Amino acid sequence: MQWIDVHAHAHFNAYKEDMDEVITRSLDQGVGMILIGTQKNTSKKGVEVAQQYENVWSSVALHPNHLFPVHIDEGEVPFKTREEKFDYEYYKQLAQQPDVVAIGECGLDWYRIPDGKDIEVVKQKQYQVFRQHLDLCEELNLPVIVHCRDAHDDCADILQEYVEAGKLSRRGLIHCFTGTLEEAQRYIALGFYISFTGIITFPPRKDEGDMSPLQRVVQEIPLECITIETDAPYLTPHPYRGKLNEPAYVQHVGEKIAELKGVSVEEVRHVMMKNSTKLFQL
Repeated sequence: MQWIDVHAHAHFNAYKEDMDEVITRSLDQGVGMILIGTQKNTSKKGVEVAQQYENVWSSVALHPNHLFPVHIDEGEVPFKTREEKFDYEYYKQLAQQPDVVAIGECGLDWYRIPDGKDIEVVKQKQYQVFRQHLDLCEELNLPVIVHCRDAHDDCADILQEYVEAGKLSRRGLIHCFTGTLEEAQRYIALGFYISFTGIITFPPRKDEGDMSPLQRVVQEIPLECITIETDAPYLTPHPYRGKLNEPAYVQHVGEKIAELKGVSVEEVRHVMMKNSTKLFQL
């Protein structure tokens, strides 16, 4: 392996016609991957698919957007989520299968509040289920892959609560980070990795100057605290914008980090491999 995509959904329906081709193409280019579950069916399928390939692993969880039905359409594979109740025992059994290396993605999402739902009801449900996932991490001694959107203070507060209680010894990563430098530094201080996607390859807006705020975060935090991912099929990096994303493209995220930090691609590749294999014990 040359790279590891620590967060991909290459087993989702977006690839129902060419899943094997996409996965094999990535592996042939030296890119391993972790297939991320978001509810019962995608978690189960991710486990099954990972067991068919070398250098493919999986993670299981219930995404916060699946606690209530919500329409997701940001121009990339629009869909409406299916509501699911978190079944602790189901995910516990699934997480003990071969090649499952983490619990996730789970967490908090204040960006997508379902129509007609009281925001406090939604928040309390997400708090409860996030904590249940963290309890599962603790019971099985697995790291967590955290989804957090527009909720970094609340998310970090919960993680800090567990860390200060002596829990989450394997820690985890903050998936698809888009927050501020201060928010990233708080997670790092708690022992978590910051994971970047193809968003960092997007050109800055005209009012941002020569670099976006997220690109400045990349510049400021240590390589030793970073992992990289595609979040495929979403967030396709340049130069492939407009096409369906796939794990093979994770190298472009690594290349952008090298550019932003003024170091070689080989150094970034080496550190990303080291970070990923250490975190997930690959």
